Amino acid sequence: MNALEGIRVLDLSRVLAGPWCTQTLADLGADVIKIERPGTGDDTRTWGPPFLKDRAGQDTAEAAYYLGTNRNKRSVTCDIARPEGQALVRELAKHCDVFVENFKVGDMARYGLDYAAIRAIQPRMVYCSVTGFGQTGPYRERAGYDYAIQGMGGLMSITGERDDLGGGPQKVGVAVADLFTGMYSAVGILAALRHAERTGEGQHLDMALLDAQVAMLANLGANYLVSGKVPGRAGNAHQNIVPYQVFETAPAADGSKDHVILAVGNDGQFAKFCQVAGHPELASDARFAKNQDRVRNRAVLVPLLEAILKTRRKYDWLPALEAAKVPCGAINNLAEVFADPHVQARGMVHQWQHPLAGAVNLVASPLKLGATPVRADLPPPLLGEHTGQVLRDVLGWDAERIAQLRAQEVI
Repeated sequence: MNALEGIRVLDLSRVLAGPWCTQTLADLGADVIKIERPGTGDDTRTWGPPFLKDRAGQDTAEAAYYLGTNRNKRSVTCDIARPEGQALVRELAKHCDVFVENFKVGDMARYGLDYAAIRAIQPRMVYCSVTGFGQTGPYRERAGYDYAIQGMGGLMSITGERDDLGGGPQKVGVAVADLFTGMYSAVGILAALRHAERTGEGQHLDMALLDAQVAMLANLGANYLVSGKVPGRAGNAHQNIVPYQVFETAPAADGSKDHVILAVGNDGQFAKFCQVAGHPELASDARFAKNQDRVRNRAVLVPLLEAILKTRRKYDWLPALEAAKVPCGAINNLAEVFADPHVQARGMVHQWQHPLAGAVNLVASPLKLGATPVRADLPPPLLGEHTGQVLRDVLGWDAERIAQLRAQEVI
């Protein structure tokens, strides 16, 4: 059995934060019923190219963006702007344990689908609202998008090259505020389900992208609160550890620039690095012997290391450093990532059978549970693919009743 087998999730979220949360629950075995707008569905279905290609090599209407966030779910189309659609959602909610939505504050109340309304018909419901700024506070009615949240939440002020080296604000390459909010939401839902098992009582989770982004400031947030000093951008360097950054090496065989990541986390690793580099004297130098000294003398040490790293090629440095147990790494493009034998050995790409394309490779869940393996049986669904199935199996409706809703364009 999967860990969440027997848990049913009614998913009214779209785009990224909510779907990332429910995808995690689906991977763990929950039956996730994704409610989508008839005719259009989740916005990310159109966020391409690239689009999935069918067996003839032609683009389908399924964007890769959507495919990457909706595996192991079932799709039901329902127009929640209409009373009949709202009634259908409430009927489904009676048979679900979790309700996830990421509409603007107040929208679900207008549809009669807010926590109070759902709790009245399902007291055990774990109801998770995901918004940009939360259900309370002066910004609660604002729309919150990842890019803006990365800026407002301080991440862009500490991401990018140093200002004195020509840098400026830089967002992260993926929508981390959305993704972390999705992960925090999944954790919160699991905790709330545990509470519901013990007490029979559901609860409302108020999840906000800005909250998650502020929490993600982690050590730099603590640095500021402890010291009162506002940290700036440090490029690829670490604010609290030296040497912990990208270094240029000797050019690659084709003459292009090449780099390694050196991630020395303690004084012993620094001494080992100095041995591999042929400069053991640096480890005994009072300016560099301890990490706090290396941080204070960063401006002196880093240029010395830059000159040393340029004396050998990347693929000379990496095996020597790895043999000495000095943390290091290459900077791979995505082709190199998915060709990496370790990534392959860890099963991070899985092949699904898609009704339009046949075999489709997608990123797999990183969760690896010994006794309750994650699911990998349902590819991202076509729009409304499971509408009839869910209404028949979950609600017990007959074909005539389902056909009537289709004729009314409620589903």
